Amino acid sequence: MQGIRSRKKRVLRIGAAALFTAALLLSVRISKVEVTGNEWYTKEQMEQILFPDSMSRNTLYCFLQNRLREHPKIPFVEDYELVFQKPNEVEVIVYEKSVVGYVSYMNSYMYFDKDGIIIESANEALPGVPLITGLKFGQIVLHQKLPVERPEVFDEILNLTQVLSIYDMQVDRIQYGNYGETTLYLKDLEVLLGSSGNLNGKISELNDMLPQLEGLKGVLHLEDYDEANIRSGYTLDPK
Repeated sequence: MQGIRSRKKRVLRIGAAALFTAALLLSVRISKVEVTGNEWYTKEQMEQILFPDSMSRNTLYCFLQNRLREHPKIPFVEDYELVFQKPNEVEVIVYEKSVVGYVSYMNSYMYFDKDGIIIESANEALPGVPLITGLKFGQIVLHQKLPVERPEVFDEILNLTQVLSIYDMQVDRIQYGNYGETTLYLKDLEVLLGSSGNLNGKISELNDMLPQLEGLKGVLHLEDYDEANIRSGYTLDPK
């Protein structure tokens, strides 16, 4: 009998400890959130998306939801991780989708990656992502490749946007002609780049010229850029 009573007391102690631990965990709330890897969303926006109410900030609830359920779909986000630094502190590591540009289609903005795959549809333009015009394409389907006449244009877009990012240069629009000739639009400036040849030199030259072009309107001709003869024949035609 004494052994039975001893086992019962042990079970009761374990049960009480488990209840105490559960109650303690239920009382702990996430009070500090750090967000890394985010570019399209601010820290405040990501925090609001992932922790919209009081329950979502409960540490135990958040931990179980993160482990047992699929993460909610967030536009322009491939996935995210939650790393619990402390019971009341969590780090959100965001893995965003790679966006190169977007096209306008049926009153929507269709964003695509470096391979031309449509990854998102939105009703507003993202800051820092250029509008691509001049492409001829058929019906657009989400998560499929943009059906353009010249598939090689995606390599040209990627190359150009990478060069622009080197100089931290943001453009409003990139237009492609029937033969691949490229035009940049920066505020009131229209910059004719011509073919994709000497692209690094053309953008470097444009970057050097921008301070002198501030506030001006017109068409800048860089299509005849010659690395061996810098600044020869560059003209700015007023609009």
